[in-house]
Amino acid sequence: MATEDTVIEKEISWLSFNERVLQEAADKNVPIIERIRFLGIFSNNMDEFFRVRVANVKRMILINRAHGGDEKKATALLQKIQTKVLDLTQQFDTIYLEALKGLARRNIFLINEQQLTEDQGVWVNNYFKDEVLKHITPIMCTDIVDLTQVLDDDVTYLVVGLSNEHDTQYALLEVPSEDVPRFVELPREKGKKKRSIIMLDNILRYCLNTIFKGSFEYDISQAYSMKLTRDAEYGLSDDIDQSLLEKMSLSLKQRLTGSAVRLVHDREMPPAMLQFIISKVGIANYDAVIPGGRYHNFRDFIGFPNIGRSYLEHESLPALESKDFERFPTVYEAITEKDILLYYPYHKFHHFIEFVRQSAFDPKVRSIKISIYRVAKNSRIIHSLINAARNGKKVMVVVELRARFDEEANIEWARQLTEAGIKVEFGIPSLKCHTKLCLVSRQENGTLAHYAHVGTGNFHEKTAKIYTDFSLFTKQPEITREVENVFNFIRYSYKQYEFKHLIVSPNDTRKRLYQLIDREIDHASQGLRAEIMIKVNNLVDRGIVHRLYKASAAGVKTRIIIRGMCTLLPGVPGLSDNIKAISIVDRYLEHPRVSVFHNNGQQEVYISSADWMTRNIDKRVEVGCPIYDNDLKQRIIDILEIQWSDTTKARVIDSQQQNQYVARGNRRKIRSQIAIYDYLKKLESA
Repeated sequence: MATEDTVIEKEISWLSFNERVLQEAADKNVPIIERIRFLGIFSNNMDEFFRVRVANVKRMILINRAHGGDEKKATALLQKIQTKVLDLTQQFDTIYLEALKGLARRNIFLINEQQLTEDQGVWVNNYFKDEVLKHITPIMCTDIVDLTQVLDDDVTYLVVGLSNEHDTQYALLEVPSEDVPRFVELPREKGKKKRSIIMLDNILRYCLNTIFKGSFEYDISQAYSMKLTRDAEYGLSDDIDQSLLEKMSLSLKQRLTGSAVRLVHDREMPPAMLQFIISKVGIANYDAVIPGGRYHNFRDFIGFPNIGRSYLEHESLPALESKDFERFPTVYEAITEKDILLYYPYHKFHHFIEFVRQSAFDPKVRSIKISIYRVAKNSRIIHSLINAARNGKKVMVVVELRARFDEEANIEWARQLTEAGIKVEFGIPSLKCHTKLCLVSRQENGTLAHYAHVGTGNFHEKTAKIYTDFSLFTKQPEITREVENVFNFIRYSYKQYEFKHLIVSPNDTRKRLYQLIDREIDHASQGLRAEIMIKVNNLVDRGIVHRLYKASAAGVKTRIIIRGMCTLLPGVPGLSDNIKAISIVDRYLEHPRVSVFHNNGQQEVYISSADWMTRNIDKRVEVGCPIYDNDLKQRIIDILEIQWSDTTKARVIDSQQQNQYVARGNRRKIRSQIAIYDYLKKLESA
C-alpha cells in the first residue's frame, strides 16, 4: 500500500514543477523575450499556489488546532513549503538580473525612475498626467481604514512614507495595471540604438510629488512595493431559497476579504514600514512573509513586449489546417466520412468554432448541447450558441460556475445565455462539471444523427493557441449515444446510466482504471508483454499510485509523461523499478490527458478530461473516450513516443525532485514540440 514514505507531498511536487518553469527562464538557449515571459509564468503559478494550496495547508493547521488534532504534519509541510519558496525566490531574482543583462546586450533596457534623462522625465510626467493620474486614489492608512477590507488580492501596491517633525504616516498606491499598460516604451533618443522601457510602478515613483501635491505638509519618502495574496476558497450558503448563481455571486465576495496567506514585499522596505503593514493586514506568525525584489505581480511579464528584432522570441509555428475537414464543404460530411482528431495548438481551433457556427444555422440541426468550463473573453462559440437559439435550435449549455478564477466570467455568460433563451444547466451541486463535450443532433434521411466532440481541453480560443490538447470529432453511435447520456446524467443525476465505452467520473473511472491496470498485471504474471503509457497534468491519487506500484512489482513497464504534480516516486528499487517518468516544459503548455494500455498487442488508447487526482476521479463529472480509429490511435501513440524521445526539453522525474534534463548521450537532438509539429505537418500535406 502507498504510505507516507512511498509518496511525496503534492505541494512539494508542485513546487518542483514550477522550478522546471524557472529552468526555462534560466536557459540561455531560449530567446531572451521568452525567458522574461517564463518569469511571468512562474510568478503567476506561484500566486495561484499560495491562493489555493498554501491556503489549504493553513486551513488544515487551524482545523486541527481548533479540534485538538495533530497539527504537526501540516505545520511541518508548511515549513518545507516556505523553505522551498525562499530558495525559488532567490533563484528567480538571480535569473531576472541575468535576463536584464541579456536585454541590455540587445540594446533593450528596463530602466527605473532614477535612470530617466531630463527629456525622458518630461515625457513621463506628461504621460502620467494624461494617462495614469485619473486612475490613482491613495489609500491613507489611518486608524479608521481597515486594510483587510480595502486591499485587493494579488494587486501590486506601493507603500509611501509621509513624515514631518511630529509623526509618520503611510499611504498605499495601487499600480493600475488593469487600466494602463504595465510596460511603457519611452521615445527613442535621436541617433541612438538604445530602446528603453519603464514600468508603470516606476512612473508612479517618479511622480509621487504630483500625486500628493498640495494635499499634505509632509516629506515624501521613497515608495516600496508589496502584494497580498488571499485564500481563494469560498463557502457556499446552504440557503435553499438561493439559486446556485446567487450563491456563487455572494461567495465570490468572500474571496475579496479572505484570509491572507502571503505578503510579498520589497526587501529594501524599512523595518518600521514592514511591521506596520504586517500588523494592518492580519498576517499570522506562520504565514509567509516573503522578501522579494522591487517589483511584484511578475505575472504581467507574460505579456512583456518585444520592441527588438523578431529573433528575440520564438519563431511562430502557423497552425495547421485539417485536410480531413478541408476536403468537405460541411463539417458533417467530414465527420461522417471518418473520425477526426485535432491536436491544438498545432491544428487550428477554427475547426471546432466552425463546427458550432455551421450548426447554429444549418436547417437540419435540431439541437446543440455543450459543457462550458472556461471560454475566451469574446468567445465566438458563445456567440454561435446564441445565434443557434435565435435560429430556433434547442440549445443546452452546462456552465460550471465554480471554475476557479473564472467564476465571475461564467456567471456573466450564464446570464447572457439565459437571456437569449438558452437552457442553462449548472450541473450537479456537489460535483464540478469538467467535461469537454459537445453534441449536435441533425435530421438526416428521416432519422436523428448525432455528432460528438470529446476533448482534453477547454473550448477557449486563446488557450487553444498555447495549450496542447486533443479534440476528437465522431459520429460513431456507441460514442455519441453515451455522450448524450452524460448530458442526461448532468441534468438527472438521480438516474442510473451505464457506460460501456466512455469512462465517466464519478460513476466508474476508478473501477475502469483499476481494471485496465490489473489487466496489464495479469498479462505480466503470464509472461506476456505488459506496458502502460500515461500522459497527465497531475498524478496524485493514492489508490492509482498504489496500483501502479503493484503493476511495477509484477513487471509492467510504465512510462509517465507528467506536467505538474506527481506524488508517485519513480525508479525506487523494490517499489517502482519498472516506472519511469519525465516532464516537458517548452513553448506550449502540455495539457492533454492520455493513457495507452498494451493489452497483449491490442492496444487501447483513451483521451480524457480527467487528471489522475482524487477530485477528478471521484468528485467531478469527467469523461474519458476510447480511440477506435486505428490511424488516429497510432497518431496518438506516435506523438507520445516523440515526447518520450525528447532530448532537449524533457526532465527526469525522480524521488529526489532533482529536475535533471534527460541525458542525450549519443542520441540526436530532439525537441519534441517542434518534432510533433513537423510530424503533423507532414501528415496534413500528404
